[in-house]
Amino acid sequence: MYYGIDTSCYTTSLAVTDAQGRLLCEQRKLLEVPSGERGLRQSDGIFLHLQNLPHLAEALAERTGPLCLQAVAASTRPRPVDGSYMPVFTVGTSFGRMLAATLGVPFFSLSHQEGHIYAGLWSAGVDWDNFYAVHISGGTTEILEVARQAKGLAIKELGGSEDLHAGQFIDRVGVALGLGFPAGPALEALAARCPGRGADVPVSVRDFQLSFSGPESHVQRAIKDGIHAPEDLARGVERCVAGSILRLVRNVLGQAGKKPVLLVGGVAANRFIRTTLADGLPAETAFAQPGFAGDNAVGAAIFARRCTN
Repeated sequence: MYYGIDTSCYTTSLAVTDAQGRLLCEQRKLLEVPSGERGLRQSDGIFLHLQNLPHLAEALAERTGPLCLQAVAASTRPRPVDGSYMPVFTVGTSFGRMLAATLGVPFFSLSHQEGHIYAGLWSAGVDWDNFYAVHISGGTTEILEVARQAKGLAIKELGGSEDLHAGQFIDRVGVALGLGFPAGPALEALAARCPGRGADVPVSVRDFQLSFSGPESHVQRAIKDGIHAPEDLARGVERCVAGSILRLVRNVLGQAGKKPVLLVGGVAANRFIRTTLADGLPAETAFAQPGFAGDNAVGAAIFARRCTN
């Protein structure tokens, strides 16, 4: 069995897979953000992860019973690039290394982004060796060229957002509309009440770069002026994000060459955005299942298995 740990900015996650790569059990807990706030300090995130991990591990053990682990893996940094660091990931790293050392099994580290990609491939049921990955979340909006290797991923960033990430755009508008943080699911529910196309929000894409700061300013002015119903603005935000990603991916496919496309990250769980992208992109496009698009530790457990086989 293989144990995965992920302690991201807003979710504590554990997962166990078996030797065939089947998910045996997982446990997650969102970190609570005070009402009206647009995020957590890293120190608060660390404290909450320290509180959550023992309870999640106990809940997981109640469902699985004693585990005969072959390896442990944890997300140790946000992205697989030099200098990528966030303190919250030290919590999962420390717990993972301690668990592996106690059991006498290997410990493997991967980035949070690689965990998303592994979980996306696994949950979508695709086995691509060379593809583009579009990672859209509150902390990242990037399009990546990915090549699978024997025990890891070779990742090259091709483009993405030059300012706000897609999830930040959604969260800032959501909080301004009175929704909780993170605002993704609540904004999606609000947008579902829109009877038409919603508000027109500009799309800003140039070659392999996109921007959400201008669209966000546009929506914030509309909120202040009260010229659109909240549900119309929510649907406009969804259409802007979907249209921006669609244009970005089409630019990459047209200029960098055609490859399969995998979409991962919490924003990729939004039903309207998924449908819009699925309708507008080539047939060889896959999405992480909604339940595994957001932060989770399944990718880490899958990675641990790959590293020992």
